[in-house]
Amino acid sequence: MKKPLFVFLSCALFLLIASPLHAQIGCDDSPENPTAVLALVGGAGALFSTLRIRMRARRSSSQK
Repeated sequence: MKKPLFVFLSCALFLLIASPLHAQIGCDDSPENPTAVLALVGGAGALFSTLRIRMRARRSSSQK
């Protein structure tokens, strides 16, 4: 079996298996918004990383 055909069939099988699992009762009317929570966590991680890099740069420039 050629690789592109195998990849296509694997993706199609994955979507066929995952499709019935997606629409379960109770997820549509959930009170929290997972996208907003993920955005806040991602933003906090990016801010932490940026601040850490700036503090390291400031320390290294003051020690010279």
